[in-house]
Formats: sequence, structure tokens, C-alpha cells
Amino acid sequence: MTLPAPARGMDIQVRITAPTTGTDLPVIVFAHGFGQSMTAADPLVDYWTAAGFVVVQPAFLDSVAFGLPPVDPRYPTIWRTRIDDLGQVIDELETIFAAVPGLPGRVDTDRLAAAGHSWGGQSVGMLLGARVLDADGQPGEDRTDKRVKAGVLLSTTGIARGDLAPFAQENFAFMSPDFTRLDTPSIVVAGDHDQSALSTRGPDWFTDVYHLSPGARHLVTLHGGEHSLGGIQDYSSTATTDESPERVDLVRRTTTAFLRTALGIDGAAWSEMDATPAEPVGHIDSK
Repeated sequence: MTLPAPARGMDIQVRITAPTTGTDLPVIVFAHGFGQSMTAADPLVDYWTAAGFVVVQPAFLDSVAFGLPPVDPRYPTIWRTRIDDLGQVIDELETIFAAVPGLPGRVDTDRLAAAGHSWGGQSVGMLLGARVLDADGQPGEDRTDKRVKAGVLLSTTGIARGDLAPFAQENFAFMSPDFTRLDTPSIVVAGDHDQSALSTRGPDWFTDVYHLSPGARHLVTLHGGEHSLGGIQDYSSTATTDESPERVDLVRRTTTAFLRTALGIDGAAWSEMDATPAEPVGHIDSK
């Protein structure tokens, strides 16, 4: 479906995936990565839905479906528009669900989580309490959304400590996050072979949000995992460089268990997951 968004220049396209049965269904709003689309992360979406979640996926202005060129005046502020889009989607969840036959009255919007991959993780992080530092190193606007009760941060970029690549310094000034105010309960997933061209640091860059935010409770590290975490992108994607059903399965099981506990659905789900050996696929740290 679409949500009217006149100031954006085009309506927000939204995809909804929901279980055919069940009531009091919790909600995940998912933010895709740069140049992806609202069909991104189907291997996760299908699993989450089978576990009883309704998943809502907006398409952002950088989506491959739109082909917005860098010369478009909206391009430099897409990072802000993404957060606006997420806020509007959350504002209009009841309208969104009303458009799906058989879904109204079966959803518990108080049990709301936000998840994002790559740039989507940066976008979602703002809803969880992260800020963007300005040129003077001061935290910018607070976009925390207290309606979001839990977060899933997948391959989320780290802080800027003078180690952003020149291209990122010139084009992505917003990649200077402050995680010290991110206090919404969250799980972080990173690959230990995820070497980004945007940073001169190694794969540990993608673990900053776990180490520096009070809200990040758990870190799932995938052994041999690269940016696509074994293949969490849509089924037809050819961009996966580290294809591994075992890595994808660990991402699915850990994030689902975390959300079930964080949203008050099953208090034992995470402890049972944590007691299950993750090796040799990865390992779990908690704090």
C-alpha cells in the first residue's frame, strides 16, 4: 500500500507481511539498507512472520526502485527523510493494518520493534536514541521514539573517530553517530569479516553500537560473516558474498528470541537461545 507524503515528493510505499492466524500479534518495522527495497530481508521477514510477527517494510527514497540520482535536491538529506518515513509509518500503523483483509483487530501495536540493516540500522538507531554529531562534535536532534520497545541492529556502521574513508567524509556527514543515549533494549548482529569501504577500521567498526550504547544488550558475531550476514537480503539477490544458510539461521533465531523476550511475549525465549551453542557459526556476547 502507499501512504500520502506530499513533502517527500512521492508517496511512501509500504509492504506488510502477516501471519494468517493469531491475535495480539507484535510488530516489526524494518528499514532496508542503501539501494535496497521493501522486499529486502525476506529470509528474515518470512521467519519472523512464521514466529507470529507482523512485519512492515517501507521503501525509502534511496530504494533501487526509484533510481533517485545524486543531483536530486532531496539526496543529501535522505538520511533524515528515512527517519521521517519511519515515524510516519509508526504514526499510521492502524491505517496500514486496516488495508490488509483479516488483519484489523489482531495486532498489538504496543509491542513494537524496529529493525534495520546497514543504513537501515543507522536509521533505526535514531529511533532507539542515537544522535548524529554536528561539525563541532555536539549531539544533534533527538529522534527517539518511545513507542519502539526493542531494536535489531544488523551490520550497523560505527562511530567516526577520524577513520572514515575520504568518500564517506565528503558524502556521508551523518555517519558520525553518538550511541551514548541509545537506551532502548537492542540486539546487535555483525560479521567478523565485514570490511567496509567507508571506514579504514576493520570489522570491529560494526560492533561500536554494542560497546558504546547502554541499550544494546547482546552482540551476535558471525564467524566469516560479511555485510550481508550470510544472505539476509531478498531471495533473488546476487549481492551476497558470504552465502551461508547457517549464518542466516543464527541471525533469525537470535533476533526472534531476543524480540520475544524484550517485547514480553516469552520471558524464557532469550535465556533458552543463549544456552544453545552458537559455535562454530558464531558467538554471543551479553552485558
